[in-house]
Amino acid sequence: MKTIYLAIATGLGTGYLRPASGTWGTLVGIPLVLLLAQGSPFAYFLAMLVLFFIGIKAADFAERHFGESDSSNIVIDEIVGYVLTMYLVPVGFWNLFWAFFFFRFFDIAKFWPARQIDRAQAGGLGVMADDVAAAVYANILLRVFCALGWLGCGWN
Repeated sequence: MKTIYLAIATGLGTGYLRPASGTWGTLVGIPLVLLLAQGSPFAYFLAMLVLFFIGIKAADFAERHFGESDSSNIVIDEIVGYVLTMYLVPVGFWNLFWAFFFFRFFDIAKFWPARQIDRAQAGGLGVMADDVAAAVYANILLRVFCALGWLGCGWN
């Protein structure tokens, strides 16, 4: 189980890449989005939920393994965050690109409540939760840009 938890927590090893391990880890979310978008929105949501809870467990294990809180080697939070950023957004090159950019921006900036969640919540839940907050912001911004016709979302 140790190997499985570490593989999940590190995004199949992308968490070990430097510099910017979180950026490398976020890239793992792209093929997941492409896969999940083939199914129904409900199946996508369920997969996201399962991945979130598995991510909590894996991140919790990885924190103990690496001996530090929210180790930069842990990137499952970025993967789940990117998948959430693309939830109910049409999949296309530019949407995938802007989702990546928006998510990384909000993940790094840690606007309220992400920063407070990051500081207040310990363990795997804390690792995952601040990225969920960043992903919600990124998803909303992506949807606004789509609604305004600034991206090729096909909603106009």
